[in-house]
Amino acid sequence: MKNFETNLINKDSSLEDAIRLLNHISDNLPNQPLTLLVVNSDNRLFGTLTDGDIRRTLLAGTAMKDSVSSFMNKDYTFIKKNGLNHYNVKKYVEEGIQLIPMLNDKNQIVKVYDLSEIKSILPIEAVIMAGGEGTRLRPLTYDTPKPMLHVGDKPILERNMNRLISYGIENLTISIRYLGEQITSYFGNGEQKDVNIRYIREENPLGTAGSLSLIDSFHAETILLTNSDILTTLDYEEFYLDFVNRGADISIVTIPYRVKVPYGVFEMNGDHIAALKEKPEYTYYSNAGIYLIKRELINQIPKNQPLDITDFIEQQISNGKKVTSFPFWGYWLDIGKHEDFENAQKAIQILDSY
Repeated sequence: MKNFETNLINKDSSLEDAIRLLNHISDNLPNQPLTLLVVNSDNRLFGTLTDGDIRRTLLAGTAMKDSVSSFMNKDYTFIKKNGLNHYNVKKYVEEGIQLIPMLNDKNQIVKVYDLSEIKSILPIEAVIMAGGEGTRLRPLTYDTPKPMLHVGDKPILERNMNRLISYGIENLTISIRYLGEQITSYFGNGEQKDVNIRYIREENPLGTAGSLSLIDSFHAETILLTNSDILTTLDYEEFYLDFVNRGADISIVTIPYRVKVPYGVFEMNGDHIAALKEKPEYTYYSNAGIYLIKRELINQIPKNQPLDITDFIEQQISNGKKVTSFPFWGYWLDIGKHEDFENAQKAIQILDSY
């Protein structure tokens, strides 16, 4: 939530001051939650006040000059900076909570989440691969990198970033190469989106896994790795919880692909027919280009050496690591060809509803 300072009120302020501030927010910032965060001069949080708290205080006969610290809610919900916990936003919303502050070790507010803007708060960091040349989309990509091609009113990359941010992911690394300056100049350091964006540049193609070796350090224990040219309605919270609950080291989003054979199919045992299946249907699982990986595995990748993600995954399987599949049946589109780009334009309503 940007500009959360509007919702701050000093603990020595009066009930009258609180009413005036809530009226100001209501009149001038109609989308801003009517919740005040009670702080001191150092932004240390002492309590919260909602418009409902104010009404109940007035009914109880509190004087207009009384300090807000005498009737504020001291049993407030908060999260800690650099915490490793997953926060269930849906539960908080059901409890009527509108704002959740993030506090540092001194109880100072460093960030505030507006629960109407996010779906979850996931303790993960995202790495987005955006260095490809998009040769199959030429001439569109002669002067524009594929991630910056517009689907509707936004670049593909921005649509992906906005969805990640809506799940409380605030640290993002973008891997760039081809026309990468267009990406850095558009997104900058992420300040406009209230997140932290950093960039790594591949001077030579390193492969998806190899480029991860260029990242010096991570903020989280779990890393979400995704291609930038994908459009999907994937629920990242469900993906993360499945990863945690199954104790995976790596989890891969997979797209079920059904093949229906229009003929009877024989199952063979050598040159003998063992069985007959009439017009069978088979399901295969393709790679969606979205992964969750434990940080410790990424730290083992050799520096600045080419390594494809498939080779990296096979190495981890050989090393006995637990690699799981997360089948996804919802909307997913890899924008690789002109036909895919045209289909993406037709899917705007689906994408904007998530």
